[in-house]
Amino acid sequence: MTYAAGRLLFDADSHIMELPDFLSKHADPGMRDRLPPINYSRSSMDEGEGWRLSEAGGHDREYAAGLEDLGGLGLIRGPKEEKALGAFDAADRARALDLLGFEKQLVFSTLSGTVVFDHRLDPEIQYGAARAHNRGMAAFCGEDSRLMGVASIPLQDAERAIAELETVINDGMHCVWVPHGDAGGRSPGHPDFDPFWARLAEAGLPFTIHVGGYPLHIGQAWMNNGQVAPTDWMGGGENVRGRDFSVMHHAPERFLSALILDGVFERFPALRGAAVELGANWAPSMIERLDDLVAIFGRTEAALQAMKRKPSEQILEQFAFAPFSTENVTRLIERSNPDLYLFSSDYPHAEGGRNPIGRFEETLAGQNEANATAFWSGNFQRIFAGVLGA
Repeated sequence: MTYAAGRLLFDADSHIMELPDFLSKHADPGMRDRLPPINYSRSSMDEGEGWRLSEAGGHDREYAAGLEDLGGLGLIRGPKEEKALGAFDAADRARALDLLGFEKQLVFSTLSGTVVFDHRLDPEIQYGAARAHNRGMAAFCGEDSRLMGVASIPLQDAERAIAELETVINDGMHCVWVPHGDAGGRSPGHPDFDPFWARLAEAGLPFTIHVGGYPLHIGQAWMNNGQVAPTDWMGGGENVRGRDFSVMHHAPERFLSALILDGVFERFPALRGAAVELGANWAPSMIERLDDLVAIFGRTEAALQAMKRKPSEQILEQFAFAPFSTENVTRLIERSNPDLYLFSSDYPHAEGGRNPIGRFEETLAGQNEANATAFWSGNFQRIFAGVLGA
């Protein structure tokens, strides 16, 4: 029996664990020696082990066979990160999906976003890294229709972003990950980016914001509290600690609010998007606050007066959120709407836990079948309708 156990499940979050040569291997020839190295301090994989796996062509076949023998539940509970089945090998990932039983699975990168979204880079290098990243993601996901490849496109340079968007559309990618910071000193709702959002809408290609698209850590001054700095929950220091987590929603909330208040969703009603691996507990209060804001400031701000739909209506029709497995889905539904939330596994990352289906089931207890089905599959199918047949 698969881990999904016969359910129709669409997974809004999974990852590839890129090996050290991922970007250089897929870069344009003139760009290979110009790209910064991937930062391995964010992974449990040290660079030496990464190169060993790359040179060996992946996991030892006996080791991979042992992972397959674990079965679906054993696989989700088993080794994580680069040690997981299908972490970086497309054929192994297909075997992992056979055991997991997910109908479709969005696939994000893990490590190379530190280069692609580094706004300090020369634009030629940054967008060269994006081209390499997106070519590599297309190659990883191209052999199995269950894998939905997520491209990454920086928004520092509108013309370059639009050009790369055309390329990823032609490559058959299923989603575009954009950073949830400012767009080269502008709001992401600036008119310079209207052609970008318009083209996404026209192509039926959703966008996502995702952890890694903006710095995770709270400012160092806020950690200077006279106490010993804690390790993160996984025992290291490079991921999220409690104080970081307390403000992690600020950037995605600011980004999405800017899109709404600048009228992007109003101008492009066919645009679809999702917030992934950023939690969802912040969504109900944001939606309520945006409706209140428009009612108050719409008296004096012409752009808000012109809105034909409330922010809550725009978000409900065009956006969704993937809760962490530690969040209570029933409570989210009670505070907002059952059509807003997506199942995700985060495979093969450790943050996804050892039984995300079980944890979500516990918090969905008492929900009717329609609400549960919306979470497991229906909301994903609505947001990604434009690419599910691709």
